[in-house]
Amino acid sequence: MKSIYEFLKNLKDEKRLKECELLIVNDDKQAQIAKDIVSYLGFSPFVLSDFRANFGDDLLSFSEEIQDITKALNGFYTYKKQNKILISPIRTISYAMPKAKCFDNYEIAFADTINLEELKSKLYNWGYYFVDIVTSEAEVSIRGDILDICPLGHEFGYRISFFDDEVESIRKFDIEDQKSFKEEIESISISPAFLALDEETFEGINEQVQSVESDTFVKDIHSLGFWYLNDLGEYLPQNMNSFITQEALSELEEVYVFEEKRLNKDKFLATPQIYNSKIYQEIAPANIKEFISFHKDKKVNIISSSEAKVKAFDLELSDTNINYIFESYILNLIGDDEIIISLNKEIKTRRKKRVKLVLDELQENDFVVHEKHGIGQYKGIEPVTVMGAKRDFVIVMYAGDDKLLIPVENIDLIDRYVADGSSYATVDKLGKGSFAKLKDKVKDKLFAIANDIIKIAAARELINGVKINTDKKALLDFQKDAGFDYTKDQSKAVRDIFTDLSSGRVMDRLLSGDVGFGKTEVAMNALLAVILDDKQALFVCPTTLLATQHFHGMQKRFEQYGFPMAKLDGKTTSKEKSNIKKGLESGEIKLVVGTHSLLGVKTNDLALVVIDEEHKFGVKQKEKLKALREDVHIFSMSATPIPRTLNLALSKLKGMSALLTPPSERLGVRSYVKEYSDKLIKEIILREKRRGGQLFYVHNNIASIEAKKGDIEEIIPNIKVEVIHSKIKPAQAEKIIDGFENKEFDILLATSIVESGLHLPNANSIIIDGADRFGIADLHQLRGRVGRSDKEGFCYYVVEDKKQITNDAVKRLVALESNSYLGSGTALAHQDLEIRGGGNIIGEAQSGHIKQIGYGLYLKMLEEALASLSGETKEENKTVDIKLAISAYLSDEYITEDRVRLELYRRLSKCHDKDEVYAIEEEMEDRFGKPDLPTKQFLELIMIKILSLSKKIKTISSYEMNITFVKDDDSKETIKSPSKDDDDIIATTLKYLRK
Repeated sequence: MKSIYEFLKNLKDEKRLKECELLIVNDDKQAQIAKDIVSYLGFSPFVLSDFRANFGDDLLSFSEEIQDITKALNGFYTYKKQNKILISPIRTISYAMPKAKCFDNYEIAFADTINLEELKSKLYNWGYYFVDIVTSEAEVSIRGDILDICPLGHEFGYRISFFDDEVESIRKFDIEDQKSFKEEIESISISPAFLALDEETFEGINEQVQSVESDTFVKDIHSLGFWYLNDLGEYLPQNMNSFITQEALSELEEVYVFEEKRLNKDKFLATPQIYNSKIYQEIAPANIKEFISFHKDKKVNIISSSEAKVKAFDLELSDTNINYIFESYILNLIGDDEIIISLNKEIKTRRKKRVKLVLDELQENDFVVHEKHGIGQYKGIEPVTVMGAKRDFVIVMYAGDDKLLIPVENIDLIDRYVADGSSYATVDKLGKGSFAKLKDKVKDKLFAIANDIIKIAAARELINGVKINTDKKALLDFQKDAGFDYTKDQSKAVRDIFTDLSSGRVMDRLLSGDVGFGKTEVAMNALLAVILDDKQALFVCPTTLLATQHFHGMQKRFEQYGFPMAKLDGKTTSKEKSNIKKGLESGEIKLVVGTHSLLGVKTNDLALVVIDEEHKFGVKQKEKLKALREDVHIFSMSATPIPRTLNLALSKLKGMSALLTPPSERLGVRSYVKEYSDKLIKEIILREKRRGGQLFYVHNNIASIEAKKGDIEEIIPNIKVEVIHSKIKPAQAEKIIDGFENKEFDILLATSIVESGLHLPNANSIIIDGADRFGIADLHQLRGRVGRSDKEGFCYYVVEDKKQITNDAVKRLVALESNSYLGSGTALAHQDLEIRGGGNIIGEAQSGHIKQIGYGLYLKMLEEALASLSGETKEENKTVDIKLAISAYLSDEYITEDRVRLELYRRLSKCHDKDEVYAIEEEMEDRFGKPDLPTKQFLELIMIKILSLSKKIKTISSYEMNITFVKDDDSKETIKSPSKDDDDIIATTLKYLRK
């Protein structure tokens, strides 16, 4: 920081700063510092991303960096003023960058006349992805006379409505829920998503990419185009006045491990260097006011993003000795004649929002569960004409080729079938009543489980808990000593726990959060609070390996507090066990980390039990832990998300917290989809070995796993491989994992048994064999095994033959590779994980009942059982059979994408009141334009359904002009419509129902 500041300041003082066109730095971090300095000195910085790809890599997994480079270069070349500087990490600038002629901006303004076909062609050639729904940058969607687009660098999308070829309105919309803002805007500027190419140039690059020999899964301009710019590219350090930092030069050797197509190394050595400064020093004053008072003879510059921040630091805005600069950058330096202090904190990288709309991903032939008829196979939605009127029906096939037609307004009666991650199911027989009997059996079982849960919770409510003083400075200091800032979720979870511990009631709280999101850090706050109050705590894990990992981590964090702690597991010797148990009984030992070995221990003053990976413990084991002392506080942690419905049901009985935000230092996992070859496997393994790492190799077939080990050893003769799967004895498996953690071998060849629970920071590459045979949730989980330290993780989804796999599998794999399928793929993975988590929480994950009726229905029934036993009355889910001779459906001309129509059918079928329908209708008009007649009539049909249910009507039918209503008590009433036209039938029905 100090050397860059001094160098650029001198250039500025000598009025030569415009000589510096390109500043070459070490990495992203140094680029951010340089950006702040350039801004402070009154120049405009444009920063290139740290691009760590090797020539020829598939760039789908680098799409974020490519977009950032496009964004920065477009800004730099289209910025008309002279005071601009391009800042680049050395890895990025060692490659040829697109020339200035590759960039442009396209303006669209209100009332412009635009040829939509020409605009489509331009956006395609500029690198935009055409999608059903715009959920992230560089995407565009065209539906009739509505165009949605999210240009690079924009947090919101823009919805442009056309009237014929004239721009009628431009409004922003939220990509989370697709709703547009009411205010119209005058114009928008669209920059290229890749490069501003004309059709001929775009096709030329695409043709060349197609002819290249590459193991890239999908060869197109997005995956390989950047490597084949030819005369459109230039090496910028040769063409611009450049300067380089010493740190960047010291990186040269690492950058040039792979030399292909990079700028000659000597060019960087010849670039003028920025030498380390001796005049300026970096500072981090604890008390800013006091620090300034020691340096009254120097010029004082304070940088702050707001006036409120200045007041918060007890500084006076009226102080004429201080020069206030209201900006958001960070700079903290002291020199011979000036001080620069920033009151701003580092802003964490903006993470992509999770899209709220979960698109319905029901595929043809998926298994579904109908509440009354059981498990069948979904065969899609088909239009059926009855009595001259067209309606859409969901087709579900049952045993013996029996077909069930469900009106789309009742699509909420079916749910995707999921059980233990397996999608295979046995279909039921229609009309046999066997499913109803099965449901009754499950209901009895569930009432017993729900009863146990409620009894335990009620009994604990009556007990006074151990009251812990959580208002201590030492606890705040502990959080500051973590070495990182807590996420908002972590801070909230800690507050929740402290409230519970100090309330005088017994705590029973569950914390869910993805692996690596900082659950253990939250738990350590609870442990410390209890121990500082001179009480005891136990930390229980499902495996010896996890116990060892946690024990070492806690020893480091708790070292300064000097209290005795121990580890008790299967590896502890008899003598050690005896001493630990004595220490616990006498109260001398304050904290023990261990496995099931802790289940029967006696303690002196136990106040807290923390259960890690609580879904791995059975109900009986958890009750044993609670029985250690009746007033003990229980804090459980689980890496599996909790389904929303179950969360609501259980939250009445126990405290719930969730960590949904990843820590800022966690890097994403770079994912690739590849076709299998020995050469590829060898390159992946050697690349990870070169950086001193280890690998997971997932081969999900126990029968052929030993043969796979032989294949790997043949490809790389000196490699050390160990095999692990469910048939290996637990003690042996633990030994293997220990060996892997101690770096005794290079590759852990495993079935999907490694999917959760392991934290092995040195294993940062994973190869998943036969990736097309895994569900998206499993692939998402397996990818989470790597990239768990500050090292970048690499995940390779490998398929045997890409010509043999289904289009659907290709779509899902490429989605995982480019991380851009936020609206469906990731959300679906979360849904699957949630469904799995629901079973685990109640300790019944292996129950055959779940397999018979599917998790979705199982959880719904558990929620009903809990509600019923808690004294809440939940109405049975009733339906109304509507047999009106009207054409009512979501027209495929109005909404062309099948999955979007299916999602809207699902949402409309779940509406319970008219306001929900109006809200969706408003959203549809916003997204797709004014509804056509059949769509409008379908919305009215949903309104008829809602009103009928409130009036206890079970059937509505029409014949000619007669409309008949049948109530739940079988009483009938028939009324007449003015004609048999659709609009008259609908109007008459609604009038009757609204009486």
